[in-house]
Amino acid sequence: MKYLVFSDIHGSLFYANKIKSIIQEAGKCKVVLLGDLYYHGPRNNLPQEYNPKEVCNILNGFKDKILCCKGNCDAEVDEMISSFKFKKHIKLKISNKRFMFTHGHKYNKDNIPKNVDVLVYGHFHTGFIEKVGQTLCVNSGSVSLPKNNTENSYLIIDHNTILLKEISTNRELDRATF
Repeated sequence: MKYLVFSDIHGSLFYANKIKSIIQEAGKCKVVLLGDLYYHGPRNNLPQEYNPKEVCNILNGFKDKILCCKGNCDAEVDEMISSFKFKKHIKLKISNKRFMFTHGHKYNKDNIPKNVDVLVYGHFHTGFIEKVGQTLCVNSGSVSLPKNNTENSYLIIDHNTILLKEISTNRELDRATF
């Protein structure tokens, strides 16, 4: 199963449309959303084409494919308008490895939970793949508001490979096997 992982959309219709195209091109897949879907948050500038309502409409169109983690900017009203459930974190077994998907404001490379082989998160708006002890820590970056001179990015997890990709050009930024 192929997993497409997106985080920190922050209400950008421009990037939600890119997500829509990527999902449609991927065909059979699961989509993991790592939170901060609609609201831009008080520390962020408005993202390109800020339109949370339309972002919600796009995401709801893929409700059967979506697994979603709640981010620190996601509110109860965001859960009410979404046709999919928000969870604190998601645990999956992929290619016999224990994955944990979370937003990243609680669990991240500085606070790794026990019994996890691969920790996947967003929150910091900086995409990277890094081995910390025995755990592969993967940050998808931000779809719409990257920080620290990183690019607008997302992840593809397929078989035993993780790809960090730039969202507009689909250029590979980093990769790891697990």
